[in-house]
Amino acid sequence: MCLAIPVRVEEILGAETAIADIGGVRKEINIALISDLAVGDYVIMHVGYALNKIDPEEAERTLALFAELDELGQKESIEASQ
Repeated sequence: MCLAIPVRVEEILGAETAIADIGGVRKEINIALISDLAVGDYVIMHVGYALNKIDPEEAERTLALFAELDELGQKESIEASQ
């Protein structure tokens, strides 16, 4: 299974690379596939490559769902260990 996640562009380093925020972690990603990218844009990232831009509202909804899933997973883990 492949998973692409929304990330926010924090800094553009050059024509092909940028720094993105991935859940609070800053990571260098490849942006060669996207034109007219700006700081603050959200992109879908897969294995370090930005594939396309995504609507900011859609990105926020998706990130909120991921956070909710993480919270549920942590809760289940705590309950299982008791």
